[in-house]
Amino acid sequence: MDGKEFRKEGKAVVDYIVDYLENIRERRVFPDKKPGFIHEQIPDTAPISGEKWSDIFADVEKVIMPGVTHWQSPHMHAYFPALNSYPSMLGEMITNAINCIGFTWASSPACTELEMVVTNWLGKMIGLPDDYLHKKGGSGGGVIQTTASESTLISLLAGRYVALKLYMDLYPEASKHEIHGKLVAYCSDQAHSSIEKAALIGLVTLRYIECDENYSMRGADLHRAIREDREKGLIPFWVCATLGTTGSCAFDNLEEIAKISHSELMWCHVDAAYAGTAFICPEYRGWLKGIEKANSIAFNPSKWMMVHFDCTTMWVQNSGALHGAFNVNPLYLTHEYSGLAIDFMHWQIPLSKRFRSLKLWFVIRNYGISGLQEHIRKGVRLAEKFESLVRGDSRFEMPFKRYLGLIVFRLVGDNVATETLWKRLNARGKIHCVPASLKGKYVIRFTVTSPRTNVDDIVTDWKEISAVTDEVLGDKNAQAARAKVPLGETKEKNENFGTSLLLSNVPTSPKIVNGSFAAIYDQCDVLDEFSRTIQLRKDARDSPAMRRRIKGILMSGKQFSLDSRLDLFHGIETTRSLTSDNLPLLEDETEENNSICSEINEYGYVQSPSSDSLEVPFPGQSRSKSVDHQIVPHGIIDIKQICAKCGHDINNGLSPDSNK
Repeated sequence: MDGKEFRKEGKAVVDYIVDYLENIRERRVFPDKKPGFIHEQIPDTAPISGEKWSDIFADVEKVIMPGVTHWQSPHMHAYFPALNSYPSMLGEMITNAINCIGFTWASSPACTELEMVVTNWLGKMIGLPDDYLHKKGGSGGGVIQTTASESTLISLLAGRYVALKLYMDLYPEASKHEIHGKLVAYCSDQAHSSIEKAALIGLVTLRYIECDENYSMRGADLHRAIREDREKGLIPFWVCATLGTTGSCAFDNLEEIAKISHSELMWCHVDAAYAGTAFICPEYRGWLKGIEKANSIAFNPSKWMMVHFDCTTMWVQNSGALHGAFNVNPLYLTHEYSGLAIDFMHWQIPLSKRFRSLKLWFVIRNYGISGLQEHIRKGVRLAEKFESLVRGDSRFEMPFKRYLGLIVFRLVGDNVATETLWKRLNARGKIHCVPASLKGKYVIRFTVTSPRTNVDDIVTDWKEISAVTDEVLGDKNAQAARAKVPLGETKEKNENFGTSLLLSNVPTSPKIVNGSFAAIYDQCDVLDEFSRTIQLRKDARDSPAMRRRIKGILMSGKQFSLDSRLDLFHGIETTRSLTSDNLPLLEDETEENNSICSEINEYGYVQSPSSDSLEVPFPGQSRSKSVDHQIVPHGIIDIKQICAKCGHDINNGLSPDSNK
């Protein structure tokens, strides 16, 4: 592709992007694909010769879009926002064209200096103290990282560097490894999983602090844990305060936590990945109280601020800690301004850096502070609208108050109903949500994300939720209508109740059902009609397992329920006429029936003392009573020779006088 073709096709791609975003409301938000669907559509190997651009571009709609979860859709309510905007995309296009690698100031001065200016802009917009900004003679400043997870790791490694340096100076006789093995980090039990990953990478112990009833980590609980660990000879060195947790958008008490961490000589990092954008609005900055005593803070403009991924802004008060943790100075990376200008390779884990500040700069300038504030407040208003719909339906409850644009809700009752609702909503694909667990309660998270979302979209989404709820609760009520009586209470409620144990396809999940109402007592008309309408398994009589089961049923002396009776039918030769002469007989219970005895002949077969033929005994036993009969089944099936050991039919199920 040359410049001329790029100019032409580039315009076509821009048109496609605009059409996609402006009409995204019409697309199914959550795909109905299964793993491996793309592998089935494209070759296993790359093409030998280059393909035409028209063919390549056509596969975007054919292969890619059917499997896309549309994060920009107004019906996307999962996770947190991951927004884009036209000025952000234009900035990214220019970034891609420049494609500089900004590890040092000299590698691209504009990349470094614009990042310093834009992070200062944004720091002031959210109300950070001056100590977090780039300024002459200061040690603080902002940097753009890839993700909030990476920022958490960087802060932990910086805090570890400070702690090792501090305690090695205090205890010069201790080795670095001894001190490192005693380091302990802290976070709320509602904190993001990236904190656990950071502790794993940093090889330090992480201790979770149980949150209060508002899902907030409090200073007193943190202080108690620190005291306990110090008494054990451990070294608390780092704590993360979360402003806007993933599960419920709860806020740790930063003022209390930062005060304790400051007095305990610990690094305090603030993770405000989602909520940080809201601090552009002054009315939400109350959650930042105490930030002056923290050491670092990070949030994602790539979430709610319409700067597309990746873009995470991080600020520190002491950039020297980052230098100490990550500083490397090979000769080929030095330049004439080394030590005078900032080299961001010392502020991050990777060496290379993209020109991310350009798209952030474009968005801030294009929307302005007031435009971004309106965007944030609109999202909160829409969340309030959805909250009012939830609260107006008595079938639902909100186990936690709404903060910003996130609502958590659930069906009243057990967790199963809510989980079923969530699964059905996502399976239909009209809206997309994700679940969470709050102190054992299964909840559905609903986040207002897209800047294209309006009140009509919220109402439409609620109608979808309400309709699916009708289905879920309808199914649940239908199941509840079938009375479930514990097996142990059946005799008390009805002495004529019989039971049958039916195993489901999961052997560990037995199901007890009432089989008495379905038991068959009539030996002639009902059974004869049954035999004509139901196709019996002709191969069942050839199964040793089935023969053993039939023998056990016949010898049990208990009343036959439907499933047991069917097993008896399976053992009957279907080619013969089913009449009362060759079916099991149902007779009145007598002393004679109870005293039948059998013996094993020399060939191992059961033989009645009153007959020379071999027959199946029916010893009388106690059993449950039937409404219609108080009898024990007793009789002989026309199977003359049965092995007493395994139930084998010597004559293959045929009468001795059969000529077949």
